[in-house]
Amino acid sequence: MDESLSHNDEAHASSSHSGSRRGGWITFPFITGALVGLTLAAGGWLSNLIVFLIEEFHVKSIDAAQIANVVNGSSSFFPIIGAIVADSLFGSFSVISISSCISLLGIIVLALTAMLNSLRPQPCVVGSELCQPTSTLQDAVLYTGIALASIGLGGTRYTLATMGANQFDKPKNQASFFNWYFFTLYSTTAVALTVIVYIEDNAGWRWGFGLCVLTNIIGLAVFLSGTRFYNIDKPQGSPFVGLARVAVAAFQKRKLQLSSESKDYYDGHDGVKEGIVTGTLSNSFRFLNRAAQKIEGDIRSDGSIAKPWRLSTMQQVEDFKTIIRILPLWSTTIFLSTPLGVQSSMIVLQALSMDRHIGPHFKMPSGSVIVIVLLSTAISLTLIDRFLCPVWQKLTGRSPTPLQRIGLGHVLNVLSMALSALVESKRLKLAKANHLQPVVPMLALWLFPQLVLAGIGEAFHFPGQVALYYQEFPVSLRSTSTAMISLVIGIAFYLSTGVINLVQRVTGWLPNDINNGKLDNVYWMLVVVGVLNFGYYLVCAKLYKYRNVKGADVNSGSADSEK
Repeated sequence: MDESLSHNDEAHASSSHSGSRRGGWITFPFITGALVGLTLAAGGWLSNLIVFLIEEFHVKSIDAAQIANVVNGSSSFFPIIGAIVADSLFGSFSVISISSCISLLGIIVLALTAMLNSLRPQPCVVGSELCQPTSTLQDAVLYTGIALASIGLGGTRYTLATMGANQFDKPKNQASFFNWYFFTLYSTTAVALTVIVYIEDNAGWRWGFGLCVLTNIIGLAVFLSGTRFYNIDKPQGSPFVGLARVAVAAFQKRKLQLSSESKDYYDGHDGVKEGIVTGTLSNSFRFLNRAAQKIEGDIRSDGSIAKPWRLSTMQQVEDFKTIIRILPLWSTTIFLSTPLGVQSSMIVLQALSMDRHIGPHFKMPSGSVIVIVLLSTAISLTLIDRFLCPVWQKLTGRSPTPLQRIGLGHVLNVLSMALSALVESKRLKLAKANHLQPVVPMLALWLFPQLVLAGIGEAFHFPGQVALYYQEFPVSLRSTSTAMISLVIGIAFYLSTGVINLVQRVTGWLPNDINNGKLDNVYWMLVVVGVLNFGYYLVCAKLYKYRNVKGADVNSGSADSEK
């Protein structure tokens, strides 16, 4: 850390700007303080969105779950956009600052819908199912607030992690930062899902959303107050542009006869890119090799590329091939996360129809049920890191590989869906036995075991994915490799929305009153999908060959620390 600070101090001394750009651990309180504030704000409105839509805007239960899935998916897509914009145009600091302001504006709009009667429909008549529909203005204000808050959330969460890591030069310090970062993220989200959601359910939405506004302001203020300490990197351009050039160049030269001479291929002046010797091009996906093959007019007299979209370096071509090789494995993760998206939305509806009392005086908010997954994941991560991995290493002589961890996550996910089906089957029997009363005489605690299993599964497959992508992705893409997880989650939430829509159209399993439906059949369907997807994963894992075997154990451990 001292060396890092010394290095950054030298950079600061040579800088013409006033202030410091020092970096190092002095920036940690500001970045994690911002994370706490922004996470409390986001968790406060997002985790209880289904209940808010049902109670305040009279949205039907399944529709509310669908909206929540779309919002969760969008919030997971936006970090990819934020990362590309930060790398290519504005830098992490600007993206975080602007996104924090956007999220604040969105939450203020949501708070206004809770405070002003004119911005939400009148309450339903007691004892009647007829409710006043929302007006065009009310819908516009509501969804504008949700959209702004989602964009702001997407632009801050993963970009904050990237900016925090950029404050350090040594990998050891970066790994330590990620460890504390994700611990802060999990614990703060758990607080948001319990404390703020409890306030919303008991003191009112205006108080809950008002608290979200306050925490967002505090998070933004803490982040900006550390400006003079940050090592603010200038955007260097997105590595995705280089990969896109490979595809374009290969297409433009598709009729070119491939040469067998290595001198005919462009190696980037000296054959070295970011410390890696390019060597020769591999024979897999040979059609892409044309992108690096030189023809007349491609190279200037000084050795630079004359037409960037017609010629790529050999390393860029190999990087592109690596992405193609890993895509099948990545696709299995999408279908691994999709059932979790269905479960996370349906579990809230299940909890709403169950006895949520814990003891004689405390009633658990339905939106807080999902916190069990967070707690289970956090605890499991600690046990895996401190107990399971050392024992595994003693027994086998090596750490579990990323593919093994992901595979175990697949199995636990399937078991979680099977247990969900069994619990829901029991809940439906009790609902019918009690003449379909709105609240079934069954404790919501019955939902905990399936959520614990889902959390343990996440503790295996999410760190496994981070380790795999960080280990296998090109060096130029390592800074964005962890964002692939966010992309997977986003796609999975959209797919879960599509699954629910399809089930509604084809079957009668998901009416608006789930007590009249067959949600257990939906879970059994997800079990079948999970088993098939696991089989597909085993085939992909069997055929996949690690590209960076020497660094596998090191990177795997680092990824676990980051998670």
